Amino acid sequence: MSMTMVEKIIASHSGQDQVKPEDLVVVDLDLVLGNDVTTPVAVKEFAKLGIDQVYDKERIAIVPDHFAPNKDINSAEQSKIIREFAQAKEIKNYFEIGEMGIEHCLLPEKGLALPGDIIIGADSHTCTYGAFGALATGIGSTDMAVGMATGKAWMRVPETFKFEYTGQLQPWVGGKDLILYTIGQIGVDGARYKAMEFTGEAIENLSMAHRMTMSNMAIEAGGKCGLIAPDETTFDYLKDRAQRNYTVFTSDKDAKYAKTYKFDVSTIEPQVAFPHLPENTRGISDVGDIKIDQVIIGSCTNGRLEDLRLAAKVLKGKKKAPYVRLIIFPGTQQIYLDAMAEGIIRTLIEAGAAVSTPTCGPCLGGHMGVLAKGERAVATTNRNFVGRMGHPESEVYLSNPAVAAASAIMGKIAGPEEVM
Repeated sequence: MSMTMVEKIIASHSGQDQVKPEDLVVVDLDLVLGNDVTTPVAVKEFAKLGIDQVYDKERIAIVPDHFAPNKDINSAEQSKIIREFAQAKEIKNYFEIGEMGIEHCLLPEKGLALPGDIIIGADSHTCTYGAFGALATGIGSTDMAVGMATGKAWMRVPETFKFEYTGQLQPWVGGKDLILYTIGQIGVDGARYKAMEFTGEAIENLSMAHRMTMSNMAIEAGGKCGLIAPDETTFDYLKDRAQRNYTVFTSDKDAKYAKTYKFDVSTIEPQVAFPHLPENTRGISDVGDIKIDQVIIGSCTNGRLEDLRLAAKVLKGKKKAPYVRLIIFPGTQQIYLDAMAEGIIRTLIEAGAAVSTPTCGPCLGGHMGVLAKGERAVATTNRNFVGRMGHPESEVYLSNPAVAAASAIMGKIAGPEEVM
């Protein structure tokens, strides 16, 4: 029987030759992930299991990135819980302030997310690692606890939706625009509990950064995961990073898909998602005159070096608009260093940006960029729900880094061609 990529991964991790959608299986895990918000609950649940040690000290990653550097006493207490747990259990991949980054930027950089893996993370955007051909999905803190204890998890085999992207990208269009457009077409529940498989020549021509952006936002369409078949681009990225051997799985040519979507990317312009759902997308030419108060460039969606390069390309030699706050969040310390070496950070600061240490910060309305009542922000983040970035009467508009940078210059939502 032919199988899709996700079905092959699940079969290989459950000791079976074949699986099919709706099967309930127990799988072996390659990596278990948590952060400073979700891991403290997992630590408490782990203690109830009566197990002294984690299943594998090298297959657990804990990254304090949501409210870190700690913004208040409560967040400091949360971080203390996970720090002490990591020390007691001798967890190798615990990343402290100063060496950490935003988890979904950091783990690929460290070579911890690999093709053919099954990765569970107590964070919904764990699906980012599908860009490497892994089954990566978000779970709750109790499942994280059991995963740390046993190295196993149960799941229902998802159906697969195939998304085929053909044609050549327009200028200033990238992975963020493709996934926003896709969500706009199918809705925020259009792929609920489905494996979203991204294919086609346009995907093959994307860099790993753009692929990670697409897989990152599979959850915004309700997806269980968002996968891209590994190829030479993947292997080049992993060549000096991968910390262990991996197995590549691809869908059979006659694999059965629950649904297939086809998009001609040459017709897609830079996208903007209007409040308060990622599905409320419009092309940049249909946005209109919308004044803004703040611009956020970064996050696990668009905090990689390519994203900062793109923003700097638009901002170079220009200044942000008066009374607009421009805040930049490099995804990791290494990305920060690389951006410094390339002169990107200087360009951003000279344009009037405040450049932060890597943190999730304002993406979840945490700190370092929370919105007041009535304020509007353009953000390269992944969600724009009511109150997501601050006051419930604030508004968040999602875009790619070039649109965000141009908007900072204009003081309103704008495309890069308006300022270049």
